[in-house]
Amino acid sequence: MLHISPRAEEIFFVGGLPITNALILTLVVFILLGVVSLIFRRKLALVPGRFQNVFEFIIDNVLDMMEPLYGSKRKAEKYLPWIATFFIFILFSNWLGLVPGVGSIGIKHGEVITPLLRAPASDLNFTLALAFISVIIIQVFGVMALGPKIHFSKFFDFRGPIKFFIGILELVSEIAKIISFSFRLFGNVFAGEVLLIIIGFLVPYVIPVPFLIFEVFVGFMQAFVFSMLTMVFVAMAIKEDSSH
Repeated sequence: MLHISPRAEEIFFVGGLPITNALILTLVVFILLGVVSLIFRRKLALVPGRFQNVFEFIIDNVLDMMEPLYGSKRKAEKYLPWIATFFIFILFSNWLGLVPGVGSIGIKHGEVITPLLRAPASDLNFTLALAFISVIIIQVFGVMALGPKIHFSKFFDFRGPIKFFIGILELVSEIAKIISFSFRLFGNVFAGEVLLIIIGFLVPYVIPVPFLIFEVFVGFMQAFVFSMLTMVFVAMAIKEDSSH
């Protein structure tokens, strides 16, 4: 019987460092996206083909969506690579976690089967790491755009007790983003993984297909929500408060 655990299982150790099934699939996604990006880069041309045209069309539409938020297309182009990286990495991490065999093929220990591969976002360590990176990047962009004094004055404002209290609330809000980002992604992906395992165990044929299609959509939406929230928070961080 498959073992369902909210904690990623260790498969082997490298110098005392545990390598979990979620980490293995994360590395697979990282390598796969790296190889695909290198291949795609070599095929870029001044006269785009059909495949390149599709991507350029998508990028242009995303930039048009970001332009009102950032104030100019130049700024949107500056921050798009970061937002797109989050989206693509989370999307393929979620989708590869749905490939048949992931979560079902594993090592048997008595009556329990430990999966060799596991959806990365079903491990809280993965989603926490992404959340930390996102929030840190937001702060870095804020400092780069406004300077450290103006940016951090949003959180530490000593011009009066009310402004100081509001600044503390803003600081708590920034810390809360880490919890919100990580648990939203983890909860949805882990719940979907558990659902597919249970449905596949009880009714292994035909019935799981609609649930699998739904999880493909959920995987897309979770990547979209994470990247869009990051995009909005970056736009808020780089805009100077009118009071300064």
